[in-house]
This record gives sequence, structure tokens and C-alpha cells, in this order.
Amino acid sequence: MEFGDRVRARREELGVTRLQLAERLGVTVSAIGNYEKGISFPKEEILLRLFDNLETDPNSLFQDSFRRGGRVLTTSESNLLEQYRGLSPKGRETVRSVVDALCSYRDELEESQGDTEPRVIPLYRSPAAAGYAAPVFGEDFDYIPMDGSVPQAAEFAVRIQGDSMTPYIADGSVAYVNRDPLRSGDVGIFCVDGDMLCKQYYKDPGGVVYLFSLNRARADADVVFTSGSGRTLVCFGRVILHTPPLPGKA
Repeated sequence: MEFGDRVRARREELGVTRLQLAERLGVTVSAIGNYEKGISFPKEEILLRLFDNLETDPNSLFQDSFRRGGRVLTTSESNLLEQYRGLSPKGRETVRSVVDALCSYRDELEESQGDTEPRVIPLYRSPAAAGYAAPVFGEDFDYIPMDGSVPQAAEFAVRIQGDSMTPYIADGSVAYVNRDPLRSGDVGIFCVDGDMLCKQYYKDPGGVVYLFSLNRARADADVVFTSGSGRTLVCFGRVILHTPPLPGKA
């Protein structure tokens, strides 16, 4: 279950309408809808009020999804997989046939609508300090069409400011992001103690997490997380980029 699904479920559990929650948070009803659909994400000050009004804590809304085979699965997807495995060989073949037919229909529908309804993704454009990414799930964004210059796997984009990620990501350039699980060496978009960062991720065998600047002249902007540090770290996505070498491992 994703963040937005947990927000909606908790709101409904408390019997609170979107309008009521919007009034308490000081945002629009459409903003609440965007939070729950995963289109946008509340800014830090709104996020804190959201925890209070939903009478919950960050761990309840940000807990990890189930992982299977290196990919992230929701609870319902994991349940479907278990049910599929419990079917007879003939039952499994029937399921595969139905899924293949549905996927073919989906592909045909997307192809027929390609010229009239191009897919778009949000490009977040809020200004940020040097070396930081624009707030990934803020309210300040434009929609950009998925043309040939945009990776098809992209789910959203952010504009990077500063030189801490050069030469791989230049100041002012657009970074395309999806929500694939991070592996060591991947570049991601992170929320660190409330600040949004674009950094290279590495986790050592001892469990220490490093967020590196790709521009090693800006190594002062690296971030290190050790157990018991008390710092908060949330990853919002993986930047679609050929994996750069880790510092000292080139």
C-alpha cells in the first residue's frame, strides 16, 4: 500500500471527508485528492499537520511495501500472487490467458489514443537551494508530455539546481524519476530531515547509508546515516540515469 492509499484509508477510518481534512490543513479539496492519488505530496509543514489530523505517526504512512523478487509489491498484489500459486496448473493457465488478453487490449487502447491523449508526467519546478532538488511532491509543478526526449519509464520529473551532481546532472537540468527500488550506486530523490536532495545512494554491509554528491568537489554536501542517528530519510524515487561509479570505486 502506497502513501496516498494509507492517507485515504486512515481518513475514511476516522470518518473525515476530503473537504473537512482540506479545511483543517489549509489546502484545497483537490490537493487532498492529489495526495491520495499519488499525484502530489504535501509540503513539510502540511505533512506535520496531516500526521496530527489523522492521529497517526510517520512510520504508519511511510512503511515499506512488500518486496518480491527485487520488485516492490503492495499487500493486495502479494495476496493475488499467493492465490495464483495455490491454483492448479489448468487454473494458472486460465489466469495467464485472461491477463494476456487484458494486456493486449490495454496496449491497443493506448496505441489508439496515442495521438489524441498523450501521456503526461508532472515536472516539479519549485526553487531550491544549490545542490537540492525541487520539492518532489509539492504543489508547484507543470505537466510535460511524454515525447521522444522523455524516458518511457519516467513517472515524474524534477528540476535540479546547483552543481553538486555535475557532470552527470547539470545545474538547471531536468532529472526524470520513477519509483523502482534503489540499489547501491543508483541516484535518487530523497527527503532528509525535511530537505529535498538529489544524491547517489550506497548502503554498506554494516547498514550505514551514504548519500554522495557526484561532483566530488562538493563532497562537503555528502550525507551519512548511522544507526541511532535520529535523522529521517525517505526516498521518493530513482533518477533514470546510467549508474555512475561510486566514489573511490571508479
